[in-house]
Parts: sequence; structure tokens; C-alpha cells
Amino acid sequence: MEVILRKDIPKLGKAGDVVKVKDGYARNYLIPKGLAILANQKTLKALENQRKIILAKAERERKKLESLAEKLEGITLTVYRKIIEEDRIFGSVSSVDIVNMLKEQGIEIEKSQVQLDEPIKKLGIFEVPIKLSSDKTINIKVEVLEEK
Repeated sequence: MEVILRKDIPKLGKAGDVVKVKDGYARNYLIPKGLAILANQKTLKALENQRKIILAKAERERKKLESLAEKLEGITLTVYRKIIEEDRIFGSVSSVDIVNMLKEQGIEIEKSQVQLDEPIKKLGIFEVPIKLSSDKTINIKVEVLEEK
């Protein structure tokens, strides 16, 4: 089945591309989620107009991601936690904590964008990757200090 992609999909194509996919993938995932539309005679004729709209939207999203990347560049978040023993902290610093701290600084991201393998449970400075898009990841620093 041929579909026209409405958004960039990793390993499949960019917005506006006509791609051939399995019928079930198109019917059950791409089309219901609004990621693609069916490529038939009518939509192929309208593709050129749609392509301009899709590409303009993709460009706006790219600019938005670039401005977000500029805001995130060089950010260091400082967290204060109580210590249990030596450098182990009581509780942990999770993705939700990082999202909330960024929100306090006026930067809106989703929890799923924080690529933290496991919660931070020690004192120190940690590099936390923030995935902005399929091909753009920015590292921010999270400094965990002892609460006085």
C-alpha cells in the first residue's frame, strides 16, 4: 500500500514522501495516528499542495527544535537531596524531576524526551541526554548536591 507521510518517521521517510508499506502497518498505525494519508489518484494530485504545507510545517518544527536546543545548550540543573550514606542520596532524581526543573526555567519538554537510563541515586554531576528529534540529542548537566 502506498501512503503519503505527513510527518518525518525514522527509517521510513520524511514528511511529504510517498512510501510503500505493508497494508496492516498503514491501516492500523500510520493512518489512524495521522502520520500518513492513503496515496490514491485524488491524493496524489493534491500531493503537491500538501507537500508545500507539510514541508512548511516541518520547517517550523525544525526552527522550534533549534531554538529549544539553543535554550538547552549549556544548562546545568542543580538538585539538592538528603544523603543516606557517603554519596548515596535519599530517593532519586528521575526524568520527571528533570522535566519539572526545566519547566521552572521556562523550557517545556516531554518526559519521554529525557533519555535517562535509570534514576540518579548518587551525588555528583551527570550528563543527561535530551532527545529533541530522531536525529538531534542535546546533553544537559544535572548536579546533585547534599541538602543542608
